[in-house]
Amino acid sequence: MKDFFVARLKDLLPTLFGISLISFFIIRMIPGDPVLLLLGERGADPVVYQEMKKELGLDKPMASQYVPYLGNALRGDFGKSIISKREVSEEFWDRFPATLELGLAALFFAAVIGIPLGIISAIKKGSFLDFFFMTTSLVGYSMPIFWWGLILIMIFSVGFGLTPVSGRIDIFYEVPTITGFYLIDTLINPTLLKEEGLAPFFSAIDHLILPALAMGTIPLAVLARMTRSSMLEVLDEDYMRTATAKGLPPFRVIMIHGFRNALIPIITVMGLLFGSIVTGAILTETIFSWPGIGKWLVASINARDYPVIQGGVLFIASLIVFINLSIDFLSKIINPRLRSDDL
Repeated sequence: MKDFFVARLKDLLPTLFGISLISFFIIRMIPGDPVLLLLGERGADPVVYQEMKKELGLDKPMASQYVPYLGNALRGDFGKSIISKREVSEEFWDRFPATLELGLAALFFAAVIGIPLGIISAIKKGSFLDFFFMTTSLVGYSMPIFWWGLILIMIFSVGFGLTPVSGRIDIFYEVPTITGFYLIDTLINPTLLKEEGLAPFFSAIDHLILPALAMGTIPLAVLARMTRSSMLEVLDEDYMRTATAKGLPPFRVIMIHGFRNALIPIITVMGLLFGSIVTGAILTETIFSWPGIGKWLVASINARDYPVIQGGVLFIASLIVFINLSIDFLSKIINPRLRSDDL
């Protein structure tokens, strides 16, 4: 097991280094000067401009700026935001629970709907249900998140008035931060429960529905198609025919003997999808004004807040790398054929 992690880290560390390098230099190639944005183009006195540029460390060549940035990042210091003057890591962890809560809700929605649809399509291969489910999943996969999110808002929020348009919870409720997950914090705070009951919890659910639907549609389509493909391979195996010949109930044959053996590629795809969900949060959070990492990064890009962009991108990349490592490890546990000799 130790050799497995060492080998994977040797592959992943250069990836993180490359991401830090790209994010550092690419953002500086975007037109716009963060100092001018702070001072205002008309009110930028040359002396004040140079002093502020020096204060922010932007007066040096880019290569000279990158080396100390990388050294500080390795120690966990990602600098301070140019706009808010707060530590980048502090701002990230303040917003990360909102993005994680939304991402988990989207993945839950995708798995609960997509996996059963894939199983049914595999069992009913060639039928109308198979054609309908797979065509629908293809349509869902083809829809851009920003367009689909606006359609959902127009139908359910504007048209029927069933769901809120933006935010995480109604402005009437003030939820003290305990875990950062509103679905949990609204239930474990005794003072809030005594004063408001379950109303804040249901408000948090109402605000979560549309963003989760918008973000989870593409993963749902991918999971449905992957589950169908994986199940079709398993259904043709000899042990499936043997289990059926023994007179086992169809549900046991499909779910215990079939689905369990088809689970490896599905779990792998779910891990990859969660990484894409985190990156897809940039569009979804912007559309629904969800106060998470995505909206934070978009605002930082508009303000040319270099430390926030660099730190945010590196944090997200590290998260995705950790997810991929965990999926590799989990796959080895589930499938003995993938285990190395030392596992």
